[in-house]
Amino acid sequence: MIDSSLSHSTFFKDLLVIELASVLAGPSAGLFFVECGARVIKIENAQSNGDVSRNWLNSKETGEQISAYYASVNQGKELKMLDLDCASDLNELEELLKQADIVISNFKTASAKRWNIEAGELHKRFPSLIIGQLDAFAEDDNRVAYDIVLQAETGYLSMTGFMDNPARLPVPMIDLLAGHQLKEGLLMALMNRYKTGNGSIVRVNLFETAIGALANQASNYLMSDLVPKAQGTLHPNIAPYGDWFLCADNKPLVLAIGSDVQFNKLLVCLDLEKLIDDERFYTNHNRLKNRNELASILNAAFKKQERAVWLKHFEQKQIPSGALLNLEEVFQGKALQFIQESIIENTPTRAVKTVNFRIEQ
Repeated sequence: MIDSSLSHSTFFKDLLVIELASVLAGPSAGLFFVECGARVIKIENAQSNGDVSRNWLNSKETGEQISAYYASVNQGKELKMLDLDCASDLNELEELLKQADIVISNFKTASAKRWNIEAGELHKRFPSLIIGQLDAFAEDDNRVAYDIVLQAETGYLSMTGFMDNPARLPVPMIDLLAGHQLKEGLLMALMNRYKTGNGSIVRVNLFETAIGALANQASNYLMSDLVPKAQGTLHPNIAPYGDWFLCADNKPLVLAIGSDVQFNKLLVCLDLEKLIDDERFYTNHNRLKNRNELASILNAAFKKQERAVWLKHFEQKQIPSGALLNLEEVFQGKALQFIQESIIENTPTRAVKTVNFRIEQ
């Protein structure tokens, strides 16, 4: 039975979050609390006309509107411009902090100390406050860093795209992952406060977040000294996984074959049963070694039918595969239900919901 009282959209209705963070990682954590019912007040720097991402317009936007980038993580927040070098504005922030449950900041240490809002100082003044502090690197590394810098320095760019032609991950993934890390830490700190009444400092930095997300690529190196190479969409451990093919209608389809059983089903669907006992492709390890040869054979087979036909066959046989879609195709399909509309400073906005879990009991 679903208990509507556990709806995430009202779960934190009595929580006040002060967001002092800009760009994406911190604001994405703030958006999580918005979507879970909290009141989130976003404080922006009046001296610089607010969050820098307000001006990150795409090629179809004009300077008369809030950027879609900014809108992606700032819907539903109360927006307030303050000049913290102005005593009255700094006092206004202080009053808000007295009422707050959580504060999210990505201020550098020097700036935070100038305004007396460094995490340690806040913890002393407001012992029940939960402080989420985001940094780029370790605390003693004062470099300015954006997502692409972290992608470079934590190995991601060495594994994307193709040899000698790295490709940036198409969304600021390390920022988003850092936002998730921060949310997890803040939720644990909230649980601790409910038990003890005490606040906490939750520190997250992008570098450690990125290293922690290397997952199987890290263990491939740490356990077997395998330095991953750029392989485009291809999986370093599984074949054909990430291999994509053009069908008869010139529409692309991607495979995610994870077992010998699935591979044999694929061969039957493609009328390639004769390859089931072929030593070159008999095991996943062999398929990895002979990946190019296998791809050439599969490419010819996929040309015999349109993509929709193949996908229908594969669904019936439980063969992991998918259509390679652009965002227009995505949001004209099943993703339509995830769109949320809002108004930010008189600008109509559309973005995706970021909280998509359900709580049932």
